[in-house]
Amino acid sequence: MSTSTDAIVMLREDHQELRRVFREFERAKDATAAQQRRLVDKMMKLLTEHTHIENEVMYPRVREMVPKLEDDILESYEEHHVADLLISELALMRPSDERYRAKALVLIENVRHHMEEEEDDWFPKVRDALGRNQLQELGAAMKAARKNAPGPPERSALQKAVDAVFKSDD
Repeated sequence: MSTSTDAIVMLREDHQELRRVFREFERAKDATAAQQRRLVDKMMKLLTEHTHIENEVMYPRVREMVPKLEDDILESYEEHHVADLLISELALMRPSDERYRAKALVLIENVRHHMEEEEDDWFPKVRDALGRNQLQELGAAMKAARKNAPGPPERSALQKAVDAVFKSDD
C-alpha cells in the first residue's frame, strides 16, 4: 500500500488487492476446502472494509459536495447491498456446499462490475469535481474510518443462530 491519502488512489489500491484475491480464488478451482475458505474469508474481509469506508465517508461526502453524482452514488449503495447479502450468505456456508464456489464467483462478478464503473466513470467525475486538497481530506477520513471498519460476519455466530432455528446437526 502506498502512503497516499488521495481518496481515489486509496480506493484503486483496494481494487487492485481485491482483483488479486479474486484471481487467486478463480485459479483455485481444485483447492482444498481450507484453501477456498481462506481465500473467501480474505475476500470478505477486504470487501467489508472497503465498502465501509466508501459507505461511511466517500459516498456521503461526495454526494454532498457533488450533487450531480447522486444517482451514481445511490446505485453504488445498492451494489454494495448486493455484495453484503452475498457475503452474509457465504459466511454461513461451507466450501463443501454445492453452491459455495458459484456464490463466491457471483460475488466476484458483481464486485468487478462495480469497480469498473467506479474506475471508468465515477472516479474521473469525482477527480474533476474535487480538488487535490479535498481528495486528500477524504482519503485521510477514509484511513481513519478503516480502523473502525467492522469485520465480515462471524460464521460461528451466524451458524449458531441458523442452527438454533433449524436444529441442524452439522
